[in-house]
Amino acid sequence: MIRKMQPAQPTLIVCGHGMVAQRFLEELVGKAPIPYRNIIVFNGETSAAYNRIQLSALLSGDTDEQSLALKPDSWFARHGIKIHHGESVRAIAPASKTVTTSTGEVYRYDALVMATGANPTRLGIPGETLNGVMNFRDLNDTRSLIELSRRRQRAVVVGGGFLGLEAAEGLKRRGMEVTVLHRSGHLLNRQLDADSGKLLCDALTARGINIRTSTSPTRLLGRDSVRAVQLDDQTLISTDLVIIATGITPNRELAQTAGLACGRGIQVNAQLQTSAPGIFALGECCEFNGETFGLVEPGYQHAKTLATVLAGATEGAAYEPSVTATRLKISGIPVFSCGQQAPDQHTESLVWQDFATGSYSHLLVRDNQLVGAILVGNTSQGPWYQELIIGKANIDPFRAQLPFGKPFCQAAA
Repeated sequence: MIRKMQPAQPTLIVCGHGMVAQRFLEELVGKAPIPYRNIIVFNGETSAAYNRIQLSALLSGDTDEQSLALKPDSWFARHGIKIHHGESVRAIAPASKTVTTSTGEVYRYDALVMATGANPTRLGIPGETLNGVMNFRDLNDTRSLIELSRRRQRAVVVGGGFLGLEAAEGLKRRGMEVTVLHRSGHLLNRQLDADSGKLLCDALTARGINIRTSTSPTRLLGRDSVRAVQLDDQTLISTDLVIIATGITPNRELAQTAGLACGRGIQVNAQLQTSAPGIFALGECCEFNGETFGLVEPGYQHAKTLATVLAGATEGAAYEPSVTATRLKISGIPVFSCGQQAPDQHTESLVWQDFATGSYSHLLVRDNQLVGAILVGNTSQGPWYQELIIGKANIDPFRAQLPFGKPFCQAAA
């Protein structure tokens, strides 16, 4: 049956309730007046939006589930937002402006926002369906990993990116023997250079985590449950648990089935509008000018832009990609990365390293402008470097002092 909505009460439906969807809702209700009297959110998870960034702290035992909530139930009630937990949108009919949910209910909408996020990328190797092969993506994954860590001794984490390293650290702190497999030559290869990646590897090895770079699994072995990982050099690693953390794939299937234009993600314009009138997308599921998004900061920018658009200011609102920084803390080791990460024939490198403290700085310069910054250990100057990169500032007056930070540069200038 179709839910009857009063014509005088325009309805906004949001598919998904992650961090970006929640930020969008907050931005929207902050506008006045709100053009939608009915705001309905279909949340495929059983919990309201929570801080996914803190899942690693939950796995490590440094926080509890209650601290992850972004807003209390009273906030949604106060703003008249109806959330359907554990109920997702299964089909969209753009012509009739309706959605069908997983419970079979049909709802009309005036505007539809797709915030369906992304799924973990699969390895595509034999054995992925064995028991004990997990992802580290959401709250349910984290709960399962905590429970399994009480009964199992060894874990292999496939992927040396942020999530993989956080999973490794969390399981290590819960008493497991952990091995990390990474196909690149150094850890965090999308954020760090080879030297800083080695520094991080050495620090994690000193903490008792086994690291194997330049290697990939070719098969997961076991009868019902995973018992070993076979590597591309035919090495076998015995294990009781495998966590796959090799990236994400935008959830585009719902949009694709509805006839919306999709590439790797759901294609949108600068107003976050899809190819169908009245349907928008933001966050990890969308694609803008051929780019998809795996970090939360661009998603927050999407949320701000889309809230402005749906509040009626369509002429002045447009998403413009900006230089965003990656700020991470791996096993207590701060990492900062912004702009270009690898030198090329047009850049010069300013490298500074303090062997006593383990701090490392690699600044990439082109035409007297800072175009990239990689910091490990002491990252306090990261925000200032980001300002220089965004502002395309002339660093020539203080080039020699640049690796030492803003106070030295100001004194030199």
